[in-house]
Amino acid sequence: MKLTGSQIIMECLAEQGVDTVFGYPGGAVLFIYDAIYKNAHRLNHILTSHEQGAAHAADGYARATGKTGVCIATSGPGATNLVTGIATAYMDSVPVVFITGNVSMDLIGKDSFQEADITGITIPITKNNYIVKDITKLADTLREAFAIAKSGRPGPVLVDIPKNISAETTEYEPATQDKLLSFNARGQKNKEVGDINISELAKFIKNSNKPFILCGGGIEIADASSELLTLAEKINAPVASTLMGLGGFPSSHPQFTGLLGMHGTKASNVASHKCDLFIAIGTRFSDRVIGDIKKFALDTKIVHIDIDRAEIDKNVLTYYSVVGDAKEVLSKVLPLIDIKNCVDWLSFIESLKLKAKPIEYNNKSGSTHLTPYGIMTSIDNITDDNTIITTDVGQHQLWAAQYYKYNFPRTFISSGGFGTMGYGLGAAIGSKLGMPKKSVIHIAGDGSFRMNCNELATVEHYDLGIITIVFNNGVLGMVRQWQNKFYEKRFSQTTLDRGPDFVKLAEAYGIAGYFVDSQEKFDEAFKEALSSGKPAVLNCILEQDCMVTPMVAPGTSIMNFVLD
Repeated sequence: MKLTGSQIIMECLAEQGVDTVFGYPGGAVLFIYDAIYKNAHRLNHILTSHEQGAAHAADGYARATGKTGVCIATSGPGATNLVTGIATAYMDSVPVVFITGNVSMDLIGKDSFQEADITGITIPITKNNYIVKDITKLADTLREAFAIAKSGRPGPVLVDIPKNISAETTEYEPATQDKLLSFNARGQKNKEVGDINISELAKFIKNSNKPFILCGGGIEIADASSELLTLAEKINAPVASTLMGLGGFPSSHPQFTGLLGMHGTKASNVASHKCDLFIAIGTRFSDRVIGDIKKFALDTKIVHIDIDRAEIDKNVLTYYSVVGDAKEVLSKVLPLIDIKNCVDWLSFIESLKLKAKPIEYNNKSGSTHLTPYGIMTSIDNITDDNTIITTDVGQHQLWAAQYYKYNFPRTFISSGGFGTMGYGLGAAIGSKLGMPKKSVIHIAGDGSFRMNCNELATVEHYDLGIITIVFNNGVLGMVRQWQNKFYEKRFSQTTLDRGPDFVKLAEAYGIAGYFVDSQEKFDEAFKEALSSGKPAVLNCILEQDCMVTPMVAPGTSIMNFVLD
């Protein structure tokens, strides 16, 4: 049957099981949006306030559901507004297919209205990208894009479609199941893990007396949380986590030691240096995790398990490595290892754990001022495990990571590698639409929230019961913390002594707003907002110089705490 390019896009999305897309229309995608209008019965389109919000929403949808997100934008500025969202997804290995329009083929390269070489721009931040110049190749290009985005180490793929391609017609043949499977196989480049590799890994684990495990984001991507839990309990190893790995191992488990690295706990950082076997799974050993590479885990054997061969020995030289899917590797090694008794080792690590305590400030009325610990602990106590926490980037992101217990995968959603301020609200929108039965709490800083608060319009329009908690300390908190510690308190351009009034802002969007300056008020407002099932914004007033602790000086050993 003959279909237009725009109709072919709709059929290909249906083939992939896509029922929700995020985007913003424009001239170069008018034919595509006309097809979306005609396919509203089977495709739910979410109109955001800005293309970057659409990108983050598709990203959050993918992280929360494990499916591939889809985002659509027009040419030129529409496409370039996606770039930060694409880079965010790339750094954290999130499968999103970005579909952009472009000017017609006869106008490309002529500095035409709203023209940009988006494929050239995004080469470094996509797994692959395409510009479709022949309509007969459109369907297979989209199929390949979805296969590549999801297979192996996931990531974003961009398909740029000139306007004339979306309007032209060609013969379309629906893909058979076998054809779709062949595309998936084409996207999967990693070979099956060999028995020799597994046997060697098992031998190292058997000979270890002080094993230590680092849970990276690859655990959640591979759906390997249950295998990791079995391994950790079988060999009695303490388990630390990267920011992206939170939820991959239960935070409430007695063997969990918290984050590793710059803001790692004493237990995690010491364990990484005192262990005799460091098992890293699904992590890229970023600079925030390892600190000074010349002083990182010098007296231990590092074993690295990762699906991406390029990550092996990239930042940290390993003693042994296994390239493969984390779930497959752990499933194969578990039968080959025996239960280990590491009581003394675990007791030593337990002795290093410090109990977080709230810092209390009393105002004139005697009420207790808010603290980050108090807010996150209250959220943890009031919500259940059927909750997703999304964050922006800054101090609040670390407080959310430290003081809330993530016992299940895909419940902590944040920009890790790229550190994108303004990420959280878009991600919350995608998370809520992908997992509508879960409570979604968006943790923001007052600086980050200014960057994405326009998406409150999206939250209100689609009646998404997202609760935004603004940690409002009147400053760019994390930057100020660095200025405090490393720049002799020269607070250059980090004081946010300006509007808006976040309560009035929320109300302007038709959303309930709460002014909160005590723990009592927070508990009351949060419970009310949560029980209503409606969107809300809680403007929480914090002390200006609340700091994230622990903290290691940048570029030094992760044993060198400047804040503890």
